[in-house]
Amino acid sequence: MVAATARLRAAGVPDPARDARVLLAHAARIEASRVTLIAPEELDPDIGERYDQLIALRAIRVPVSHLLGEREFYGRRFKVSGDVLDPRPETETLIEAALSQPFDQVLDLGVGSGCILVTLLAEMPNACGVGADLSEAACLQASANAVLHRVEARAQIVRSNWFEAITGHYDLIVSNPPYIAMDEMPGLAVEVREHEPEMALTDYGDGLEAYRRISARVCDFLTPGGRVLVEIGPTQGRAVAEMFRQVGLIDVTVMQDLDGRDRVVGGRSIA
Repeated sequence: MVAATARLRAAGVPDPARDARVLLAHAARIEASRVTLIAPEELDPDIGERYDQLIALRAIRVPVSHLLGEREFYGRRFKVSGDVLDPRPETETLIEAALSQPFDQVLDLGVGSGCILVTLLAEMPNACGVGADLSEAACLQASANAVLHRVEARAQIVRSNWFEAITGHYDLIVSNPPYIAMDEMPGLAVEVREHEPEMALTDYGDGLEAYRRISARVCDFLTPGGRVLVEIGPTQGRAVAEMFRQVGLIDVTVMQDLDGRDRVVGGRSIA
């Protein structure tokens, strides 16, 4: 593991010791907490070969989550791949905001891995929901995670370009849309820029197009008094809040994540 850590450090991988430990546990199919009990000379040749392959991939900055095939989010493990955005801790801010008030019908626009929709349905056992995504691969991933966490009977996954194929009304609409401006893409970490789906990261413009699309039609799909919550980039709070106000949403609020950065904009339709 020392040599693996050194290789990852030389490749510029952040926290190489942690990644080397996690990947060894994955190769050996044991809990990460037990890795220190394994002596390098005791590694089975098959485990050693798997470990070398994992380290080689991590050295070219393939994300650990893609190598493991899963990522933890809000206390649950979600299956992930290069077809969907990796669930991130900051998005738990949106989950907390959503769970702060009851809801029965939820719509998740840009469902991706399904981490938001599935988490909300798992936390609210009487709720039902729809997840929409333009990517067919993302729809399949979300469906698989719904099955994994046993909410598939209450979750409908549809292929849709935002509201295009959506019907009905919802007392909660959520979204973590692509909000990276195109000129910001080169500054992203290699793991993100080269290994996550570009269409889930950027709108190929100023990073605000998704919010324009959502705000333009959101009131048509909200129940009276229904809420909308969207994740944003830390500089976008004022612009997105103004869009919400312009379409008649009330109680528009910008919420911060645990690092104190603007992370979620919420509003509600008139009751």
